Amino acid sequence: MLELNSICKTFNPGTINAKTALNGLSLNIKDGDFVTVIGGNGAGKSTMLNAVAGVFEVDSGTIKIDGADVTRLSEHKRAVFLGRVFQDPMMGTAPTMSIEENLALALRRGQKRGLKWGITNEERDIYREKLATLGLGLETRLSDKVGLLSGGQRQALTLLMASLKAPKLLLLDEHTAALDPKTAAKVLELSDEIVSASNLTTMMVTHNMRDAIAHGNRLIMLDAGRVVVDVSGDEKKSLTVPDLLDLFSKASGSTEANDAMLLG
Repeated sequence: MLELNSICKTFNPGTINAKTALNGLSLNIKDGDFVTVIGGNGAGKSTMLNAVAGVFEVDSGTIKIDGADVTRLSEHKRAVFLGRVFQDPMMGTAPTMSIEENLALALRRGQKRGLKWGITNEERDIYREKLATLGLGLETRLSDKVGLLSGGQRQALTLLMASLKAPKLLLLDEHTAALDPKTAAKVLELSDEIVSASNLTTMMVTHNMRDAIAHGNRLIMLDAGRVVVDVSGDEKKSLTVPDLLDLFSKASGSTEANDAMLLG
C-alpha cells in the first residue's frame, strides 16, 4: 500500500543550518498493516509523514501509494489517497462550522464542489450512527460548532473525519500528544476500533514506547532519517520497553535515548 524508496530530504541545503531529515529512507507497508513509528527528536518521524502527505517535495527517491507514483503530486492532489490526524486538536477541522458541516466536508473529499451544496437527512442519519460509535454523545450535537468541543472530542471527531471515506492510508501524527492521559487512552482506543473496523492501512507516529508496543501489528524505529528497527508479529507482541531500548542501542550504535523517548 505504501512504498518509500531511498527517500532523501535536507532542509536549508548549502547553508550552516542544513539539516538532513531523511537519509535514504526505504519502507514498504502492506495493505491492512498498522505500523507504529517511534524515534527520538529529529529522527525523521514527522518529516516522513509530511513527505508521504506531499507537504514538501523530497530531494530524491520515490513514493508510491497503492501502486501509484505520487512523488511529484501536490499535497491537495495526494489528499484523495490519505486521511490524517495531527498532534494539535485545533487542526483538521473547521472550528466555526458545525459538526455535521465538518463531516459533510470529509464525506465530499476528492469530489468537485459547486455552488449548490446541502446536507440531506440521509447523511445526517449516517453522521449520527458514526458519531454514536465514539461514545461521546456527539450524535445529539450535530449543529454545535466544532470550536466549542474539548480537545479530546475534537480529536475523536477528526479521527472519524479522516477515516470516513476509508482512505488508502491513514496517518496519525502524535495525535494524542496534546491530550491528558485519560483522554489520550480513549482516543487510542477509538483509533484501534476505527482502524480494525475498516481494515485501514495506518501509520501512527508516537513518542510513547508503551503505546508503540501496545498498538498495531508492526513497529519501526527511526534514527537519523532511516529505519533502524523493524519488528512485527509475535516478536512485537513480546516486546518490553527495555527490549526496545536495547534494540535501538544495537541498531543505532548509541546507548543514548532522548528524554522524549524515555518519558513518553
